[in-house]
Amino acid sequence: MTLYYIYINMKVTVIHRNSGVGKEEYKFYDNFIKFLQKEYPLKNDISVVFVGNRVGEMTTGSRTHDGELRVLTKGRINRDILRTLAHEWTHEYQMGVLNRKRGPDIGGQNEDEANAISGQVMKKFEKKYPKIEKNMYD
Repeated sequence: MTLYYIYINMKVTVIHRNSGVGKEEYKFYDNFIKFLQKEYPLKNDISVVFVGNRVGEMTTGSRTHDGELRVLTKGRINRDILRTLAHEWTHEYQMGVLNRKRGPDIGGQNEDEANAISGQVMKKFEKKYPKIEKNMYD
């Protein structure tokens, strides 16, 4: 299933590719994407692809140079899936908004910052929407 969301000056395309995510969860994920866009607004169109199986060398998530964020869903709770999305979104923000170059996959400013920011975003989201706790651990 493919969904589209238009924000000021950019579009987010959400694709579920054998993700195993039920349609009843789509709105929950969409609310998180809207929250990410408010906290770390991107300039360029992106695709968020939720996949049931790893693609290429990804562990739980990856970002391509053409603005595709891939997030592994199989066997993971929503909180972990959303944290991975926040991590990859942060990398997109670093490259597209802050104009940074890609750094090392282990350590380095970009990777360490993406780890920290994704944790912060999760806490902010949970604090802003305390009634979602059940959804986070599904």
